[in-house]
Amino acid sequence: VQLQASGGGLVQAGESLRLSCVVSGVIFDEYAIAWFRQAPEKEREGVSCISGGDDRVYYGDSVKGRFTVSSDKTKNTVYLQMNNLKPEDTAVYFCAADSVWYGDRWSSGSWDYWGQGTLVTVSS
Repeated sequence: VQLQASGGGLVQAGESLRLSCVVSGVIFDEYAIAWFRQAPEKEREGVSCISGGDDRVYYGDSVKGRFTVSSDKTKNTVYLQMNNLKPEDTAVYFCAADSVWYGDRWSSGSWDYWGQGTLVTVSS
């Protein structure tokens, strides 16, 4: 199983970025994909997750209304559209996969597979 995250970069506050996570080695519909982030000296934080089969979604409180997660099953890819970015969104963003659907406990789940991370930097 491999997850390849990309799309990070340096933007100014208020701008947008779209992250991509390409998933290989799994039956996409049978897996949930999540986005997490970790800023320096901070704990890992759940950003969003989506179920591969029926596109159920969850968001972390700090990104609700600004971030949108979606998937393209034809490309085995999950996207994270991030709008109105803030300096506090600065972090390394990781995507993760698991065949277990954690529901509303997704952010504390023990996700089986992780990508390498992509850095998002938001300047004020």
